[in-house]
Amino acid sequence: MMNKPMKVTGLLFLLTFTGLVAGTSTAFSENLNALLTGEMQNFAPYETPRAFKDFTFLNSEGAEETLSDHRGKVVLINFWATWCAPCRKEMPSLDRLQGEMGGDDFEVLAIGQDLQGMEKVTGFFKKLGIRNLAPRNDKTVKSGRDSGVFGLPASILLNRDGEEIGRLVGPAEWDSPEAKALIRHIIDGS
Repeated sequence: MMNKPMKVTGLLFLLTFTGLVAGTSTAFSENLNALLTGEMQNFAPYETPRAFKDFTFLNSEGAEETLSDHRGKVVLINFWATWCAPCRKEMPSLDRLQGEMGGDDFEVLAIGQDLQGMEKVTGFFKKLGIRNLAPRNDKTVKSGRDSGVFGLPASILLNRDGEEIGRLVGPAEWDSPEAKALIRHIIDGS
């Protein structure tokens, strides 16, 4: 007889806890969906954040960095290439976004997928007057492939724990009010 109430109590707790967790994820995605207007209408969020695989790339000094080196802040990863016309159009807005919002809470990681290497990326940054983004490249393009990127540009938004919130394939004005509101929402919620 003592076992039955314990089972019922445990089941009620499990159902309540599951309902709370489900309610939280639904609220998360509903709040996020309300921000998907204008420039962010093509951003595709997940119901709940997803694990995201770590990868390596090179910085302008030729040193290897990992994505996990940037954990603890919200990160917008942008996969791009110098030969990609939409990427060239988008890059100045990413630079302005990094200049305005970059810091302890947020960073734009623009990771080139140029087979010709870092010299091509740094030359491109100079030509466009990119000052706020750090040149980074992965000439193996493994980082993009392992991240499920099959077209450029592609931008992936991660929370402070390195989990993927969602992604946008194609160009966007990342310094638009809609984009900044989306990013601030993730910064404030994580």
